[in-house]
Amino acid sequence: MPKVLIEVRKKYSAEQEIALMEAVHFAIQEAFKKPDDINVILVVHEPHRFACPPTKTHPELYTYISIDCIAGRSLDAKRNLYRNIVDNLAALGIPKDHVKILIRENRKEDWGIRGGQAACDVDFGYKIEV
Repeated sequence: MPKVLIEVRKKYSAEQEIALMEAVHFAIQEAFKKPDDINVILVVHEPHRFACPPTKTHPELYTYISIDCIAGRSLDAKRNLYRNIVDNLAALGIPKDHVKILIRENRKEDWGIRGGQAACDVDFGYKIEV
C-alpha cells in the first residue's frame, strides 16, 4: 500500500524509467514482506529545478525517493529497504551515495482505501509490523 515518489534530474528512456520504478518497487516488496499494492510515481525534473548537494560527482544521477506508508515497520525492515533500494539502483548505474530516501509514516486510520474504507478496517492479507 505504500505510495512512492521517485524524483530524478535526468531524462531516461521509457525502458530505463520502468527499470528504475521496478527496482524501487521490488525493494519495498522484499523489505516490507509482500505489499502488492504499491503505487510508484516517477517525476523527471529539469536539473535547474531540482538542486542536489554540490559534492555529488554525477549530479545528473541524483535520485530522491519519498515513501508514504502505514506506520509499523521495524528499524531492521527500514534498514533492509534502504539497502535494497540503493543496491537495486546501483545495478542501474546510479551511485549509492546519490540516492536519498525519506519514509513518512501515517496511522492506518489516515489512509482511505478500497472503496473509501479506513485502512484500520481492512484486512490487508499481510503483516504491516515486519
